Amino acid sequence: MTKLNPSKLAMVPFVSVDNMMRLIHFVGLETMLTEIADYIEEDFKRWELFDKTPRVASHSSEGVIELMPTSDGEVYGFKYVNGHPKNTKEGLQTVTAFGLLANVGNGYPVLLSEMTILTALRTAATSAMVAKHLAPKGAKTLAMIGNGAQSEFQALAMKAIVGVEKLRLFDIDSAATAKAMKNLEGQGLELVACKTPEEAIEGAQIITTCTADKQYATILTDNMVGAGVHINAIGGDCPGKTELHADILKRSDVFVEYPPQTRVEGEIQQMPEDFAVTEMWQVINGTAKGRTSDRQITLFDGVGFAVEDFSALRYVRDRLKNTMFYQDLDMLADPDDPRDLFGMVQRAG
Repeated sequence: MTKLNPSKLAMVPFVSVDNMMRLIHFVGLETMLTEIADYIEEDFKRWELFDKTPRVASHSSEGVIELMPTSDGEVYGFKYVNGHPKNTKEGLQTVTAFGLLANVGNGYPVLLSEMTILTALRTAATSAMVAKHLAPKGAKTLAMIGNGAQSEFQALAMKAIVGVEKLRLFDIDSAATAKAMKNLEGQGLELVACKTPEEAIEGAQIITTCTADKQYATILTDNMVGAGVHINAIGGDCPGKTELHADILKRSDVFVEYPPQTRVEGEIQQMPEDFAVTEMWQVINGTAKGRTSDRQITLFDGVGFAVEDFSALRYVRDRLKNTMFYQDLDMLADPDDPRDLFGMVQRAG
């Protein structure tokens, strides 16, 4: 007789928004950022094992909806994510996401998770992991231009992983800066609210740009950027959206995740197809050089790549063990006889 109660194999652990927040408080935010960065770095070291393809994107005048798949041959993962800059005006999130891991051997899902919060964590962890390899030695001051939903995560990841002590904040919306200042109060950072981007980057060794508008923008002009800094350009993430003047790219050594995607979506969409870039996995593996001099400008053109989401989901899967921060979902039909799906449905009445 067909079972009406699902087997354990058919139950999929699901991490809700509420449970993701509980997990963060259980682990500790800075610890979690550091541990996710370690998982990302581990997967960059085995980069060549992964299936890699630019994200599948559906663009509209309002924003974009994307699927980001990858696999290491044993586990498959994907993320659904949107990017709608105008959502903020309607009280909605600019970015929402969820993700899944599955067993390649049988195709069964092994984890379903919210990824709106997790994407913020993995983006910040990636930024700080990259800065650990590229930023000037002893960098202590971060300029954060764009003080939206990402800013606090970015700041705390740079503090935990790179050792940043001072944060200079700027946003064209002063309310966003006030929000970030309030949220970061008491987090161990010296905070400075700035009135212009020029003021924000004064004395900063690391400059992060993270703005939301879907347009060709010039957040940083060439004359604003001096020698010896690391630029973390993470706001550009789709065709037609950039933050830096092209002349900055010409003066910088540019590092990317996956060139075929970044050339379409990143800052380097402004440059010729043969514009030279270095892939971060090669720097991490020691097969390519990162920072080579004190006066060098290093620029991470980060658009987000599926391997980073895979790493974050892999981390959550492992961190859930022996906790109660998930619920089992009855997602998969599981008849006693795999050929008798119809019979299972009939007998459920």
